[in-house]
Amino acid sequence: MIKNVFQSSSDRWKTAARLFVTTWFVIGGVMHFANPEPFLRIMPPYIPYHLACVYISGAFELLGAIGLWVKPVRNLAGYGLMLLTTIVTLANVHMYQHPDLFPSIPEWLLVVRFPVQVALIWLIWWCSRPNKPSGYVNIKLPIN
Repeated sequence: MIKNVFQSSSDRWKTAARLFVTTWFVIGGVMHFANPEPFLRIMPPYIPYHLACVYISGAFELLGAIGLWVKPVRNLAGYGLMLLTTIVTLANVHMYQHPDLFPSIPEWLLVVRFPVQVALIWLIWWCSRPNKPSGYVNIKLPIN
């Protein structure tokens, strides 16, 4: 509780970003299990074992979201979520190349997904980096 009072505004922004990324991946991860059909529909046909891939990616989304809050694995969780988000881009490319298969989604939205992916990857990277101390110098004095 006291720690939050002394948290810098940069730390608060990082915490807010981490909360956003966590929410994004928890909702997405849960939906992979609760309603896998939309995820199955967007998978490119050249990727085998669609249902297994949906379940595995959902599990990794949940693990990554949790890992962002565990300091010893935060960095690893961030890299994992960035990799997962990059791999998911294959589905976005498939949707963009075959808009006729997704008539309920406007074509402009299929295009907007690409910069959103890039922004999400950057946000994951930023909120999973360690906080750097600022505003003070850490001096160790020799004490005998």
